[in-house]
Amino acid sequence: MSTTALASDLTARLANVRLLCLDMDGVLTDGLLYFTGSGWSQRFSVRDGYGIKLLQGFGVEVAILSGGDMPSGRARAESLGIRHAKFGLDDKVSAFRELSKTLGIGLDQTAFLGDELVDIPLLQEVRFAATVPEAVEEVRAVAHYITRHPGGNGAVRELCDLIRKHR
Repeated sequence: MSTTALASDLTARLANVRLLCLDMDGVLTDGLLYFTGSGWSQRFSVRDGYGIKLLQGFGVEVAILSGGDMPSGRARAESLGIRHAKFGLDDKVSAFRELSKTLGIGLDQTAFLGDELVDIPLLQEVRFAATVPEAVEEVRAVAHYITRHPGGNGAVRELCDLIRKHR
């Protein structure tokens, strides 16, 4: 579902979000890799970054849980002050459970934005599961919300704004 006026069940899912977890590739980035003279890199949206900063200022913890591990992703997480950024993960659910326990945040206070098959178990674990329009069909089928904006181009900002609006 990706409507401006959210259904009451979705607003209820957003009401208590205290932890937003994000995938990196295809969510915080456009999912493309760029080769430069010094290696592979990724492209990020300034608007997504500002949405994260606004959400952090609103008291919501933001984390990155990524199967990939690129220097550009690590640098982006650091530049945004994301304290909990885990890369090269084989098991996002275990990392998520450990993080929520460490932070003392219940599973009913969590959201995740992912786009690929490996994200399905975590999407099914959180209270609010979101994805991007270009996600694979199986992911779109389990998500509570599909952003209007694509990954790397405002999807993260859109979700951050929704959380701020409905908390």
